[in-house]
Amino acid sequence: MFVNIFQLFSFFLFIFEKVRLELFKKRTMEDFDKNEDRIDNDSKFREEIYSKAVRAGKRTYFFDVKSTRRDEFYLTITESKKRFEQDGSFHFEKHKIFLYKEDFDKFLDGLQEVMTYIDQNQSDIDQVEAEYEDVIRSDEKLMEEVSGDKDFTKIDFEAL
Repeated sequence: MFVNIFQLFSFFLFIFEKVRLELFKKRTMEDFDKNEDRIDNDSKFREEIYSKAVRAGKRTYFFDVKSTRRDEFYLTITESKKRFEQDGSFHFEKHKIFLYKEDFDKFLDGLQEVMTYIDQNQSDIDQVEAEYEDVIRSDEKLMEEVSGDKDFTKIDFEAL
């Protein structure tokens, strides 16, 4: 009878191990599938949906629309500028801003306010600079008139 209990216990242990192994395989496959889905979602997450490059002098601005894992769009703004090394090689220096949909209105309001300020106040600075240039030109003209009357290159040592 003892052998029968031992055999029964071994049989249950064998079944238990078999079930545990099957569950492990199932979980592993589920994890693999989830991992595969996550990789697909991550690649979709990084996928550019729309892109616009704007060249502005020495800089290039990239406006890229991307998608989150929840399929919500957001904007990345990247400034790229070519930097040269002393040996003649170069690299691109990049600065990036992530702008999410819930912040668009506030961002645009702030940007518009700053642009309006620059437009209004830059004209004042331009006007002051123009007036300064006028003063410099009039001073140069006056100096030409004064120096035109006398020849400072001829010096009479006997008159001293």
